[in-house]
Amino acid sequence: MAVTEKEVRNALKGVKDPELNLDLVVLGLIYDIEVEDAKADVVMSLTSPMCPVAGEIVEQATQAVLGVEGIDEADVQLTFDPPWTPERISPLIRASLGL
Repeated sequence: MAVTEKEVRNALKGVKDPELNLDLVVLGLIYDIEVEDAKADVVMSLTSPMCPVAGEIVEQATQAVLGVEGIDEADVQLTFDPPWTPERISPLIRASLGL
């Protein structure tokens, strides 16, 4: 059975931004997911282009995607176009954070 975008997105919920302690999906940092056969391509951003742990977060995201049963290859690309803003966080979470 083919792996779905939702399965990959759920796996990425296990990767947290160390500063905000919220996962990449809740923060709206996952811009795109494409799954074809056993390969997943993910385009993501970070809360800041100056993030000192950018490489670690991308590696954690890659490992999370590779942990999905049926995925053998993961390509996680980092982008800052468009730049991330707090408006990408779901309204309910944003309200609870006071944003």
